[in-house]
Amino acid sequence: MNIQWYPGHMTKTRRQIEADLKNVDMVAEIIDARIPRSSRNPDIDAIVGDKPRLIVLNRADQADENASRKWREVFKQQGWAVLMTDAKTGKGVREFSTVIQQALASQIARWREKGQVGRKVRVMVVGVPNVGKSTFINQVAKRKSAKAGDKPGVTRGKQWVTVDATLELLDTPGILWPKFEDPQVGLNLAFTGAVKDDIMDTEALACHLLDLLNSHYPKAMAERYKIDADPDAQGWELLERAARKRGFLISGGEVDTQRMANILLDEFRGGKLGQITLEWPEETP
Repeated sequence: MNIQWYPGHMTKTRRQIEADLKNVDMVAEIIDARIPRSSRNPDIDAIVGDKPRLIVLNRADQADENASRKWREVFKQQGWAVLMTDAKTGKGVREFSTVIQQALASQIARWREKGQVGRKVRVMVVGVPNVGKSTFINQVAKRKSAKAGDKPGVTRGKQWVTVDATLELLDTPGILWPKFEDPQVGLNLAFTGAVKDDIMDTEALACHLLDLLNSHYPKAMAERYKIDADPDAQGWELLERAARKRGFLISGGEVDTQRMANILLDEFRGGKLGQITLEWPEETP
């Protein structure tokens, strides 16, 4: 599968981010802890340049803890601040303001020297679609300020959100990049819901996901779907076995693999298979 999805509004979003960058002191990039490489838009590095950066490894509760610790060190070595969160429950989010203050300590000190006491820190929040960006902002602001949803493309326009007397956030729409050079990046983004399901074959996508689970997390797959891990089995075989175990049959006794595919993707995205990371730092090309 070679997945590509770049709606027209994303070109507008990129221009908007470039124009608004001068109005903020820092950029917080929300990424999916399960796919830290694939959920980092390479265009963001080019756009943001030397602006102070915070990497937020969101959905850390659904990711493999060992992998997340390694990714945290990788990003710290880049000179960026790092925060691990679960925006849905709010875990780790309360540390956001403190991490921002620490990262910008020298800048804030310069403001005070110039008499700009009490100046608000302004942070732009960016990320690919469906990484939990709006949910994260709502947790930081302790109210429902940003529109959140479980499908990509919910946030369509920029929105300033006042957190308190010291901090203001700029919410931006999720933005991908025009072409995924590595097909696996497109697959990973599709697994987590960053790419719209209606542009692809979800059965084929589910087969690819089962191939990965069978290789790297066979126990989690076996426990959830009551099918034995089989290193020789193809993804489509595992999908059929899982569907049969769930009793998903249609007329004539045929297996309803489409229904099973939809459920597999929903359950993976919802964290029901346990803590799973699809990319590890040592696999970085």
